[in-house]
Amino acid sequence: MSARKQLVVNADDFGFTPDVNEGIIEAHRRGILTATTLMANGAAFDDAVQKARAVPSLDVGCHLVLIGGKSLVTGARLPLTVSELLGAMARRQIRVYEELRAQVQAIMHSGVKPTHLDTHKHTHLAPPVLDAVARLSKEYGIPWVRRPFDFPLNALGGTVPQMKRLTSRALGLLRRRFHRVLEQHQCRMTDHFAGFQITGRFGKDALVELLRILPEGSTELMCHPGRCGEALRNARTRLKESREAELEALTAREVKDAIRGNGIELVNYRQLGVI
Repeated sequence: MSARKQLVVNADDFGFTPDVNEGIIEAHRRGILTATTLMANGAAFDDAVQKARAVPSLDVGCHLVLIGGKSLVTGARLPLTVSELLGAMARRQIRVYEELRAQVQAIMHSGVKPTHLDTHKHTHLAPPVLDAVARLSKEYGIPWVRRPFDFPLNALGGTVPQMKRLTSRALGLLRRRFHRVLEQHQCRMTDHFAGFQITGRFGKDALVELLRILPEGSTELMCHPGRCGEALRNARTRLKESREAELEALTAREVKDAIRGNGIELVNYRQLGVI
């Protein structure tokens, strides 16, 4: 583990809607965002690819989707919830590896060279999905895979709801197999991860506090910035106005001061690979 503090600020849902894309680009240009992950089956995929070409400093990865939208393999509707996905996998009604491979290929064929992989709703916590993601990481030379286990956020106090804390602890029970599978496929992970417990509910004050307690080593901070326009308001997601709040936090002067004041080095995955 590195003795310094390195932080990748990574936005999910690039390609979801045009206004989400707009917010992600703004968070990178004016704020601390360094990376994002692209949804191959997103309604605004082409818009996201076009925007990414205009901002080559933004590191782009794959946001692999098994919940929501249409399959790139069959054209059918994908499951709408985690429980529906688990049932479909148990009945072998969804070809996980083939679906995720098609999404990786669509992103690469667009001209994007992805450096990292994560999944919508953290579905790679499920063993069949994790196995597929690890296999794709090795086959396509995309080295970095999200470690979706928050480091302890007790210092944030009431900012983190009790249910989120309990869910985060439950997810931690999956760590041993998760790490073993990724190590077997020579996948790389950051030393730490943050963002699950505060998804949809953080502003600049909470972000400043999180930066104060950031551990040494490399950390991925997951976020969901965006502009809440008509497209997002009509989309199927609980994260709407909260994306505006996250965008404000990611571009706030106080947050930039906290980055400098806590000796944090902002990096993307390409830089982590060579530092």
